[in-house]
Amino acid sequence: MKIPGNERRNVILNWLKEADEPLKGSEIAQRTNVSRQVIVQDISLLKAQNEPILATSQGYVYVMQDKEELPVYKRIIASSHGPEATEEELNLIVDHGVTVRDVIIEHPVYGELTASIMVSNRKEVKDFIKKIEDRNAAYLSQLTEGLHLHTLAADRQEKIDEACDALKVEGFLVDEDD
Repeated sequence: MKIPGNERRNVILNWLKEADEPLKGSEIAQRTNVSRQVIVQDISLLKAQNEPILATSQGYVYVMQDKEELPVYKRIIASSHGPEATEEELNLIVDHGVTVRDVIIEHPVYGELTASIMVSNRKEVKDFIKKIEDRNAAYLSQLTEGLHLHTLAADRQEKIDEACDALKVEGFLVDEDD
């Protein structure tokens, strides 16, 4: 049975708030008996109501703002490599206990483009790479000859420092002096 719009969006919002892992749009569509495109529209409407929903490569996530969370340290880094090195780069980062939140490029026509990645471990990296390959999609960094930014996040600044040191050793990190 198809659930009416407002009621469906409330149900989706509750599912997202209660979920322990990202919810795929296709799964939500199946559970609500509507098309995946209707779910994309519902998520857009919820975001327009300032609901903190993030679309990641694993599915939709409700971003809880818990005041008692551990502090999160963030850093934006510049990286450069070909598409064949993406998995190695992401694994280097997550192996240090760091989350890769996104990829950002500067497009000559559209300006800054940001895509959520949200990978924190090797399984999530593998799933992300598989999704790119299965859909024969291009990496955003291919639009900028490999140059891109990542927002990194961790519970300790040292983890980000160590990940950046490893990236530098492997030649991924763009040196500010270049």
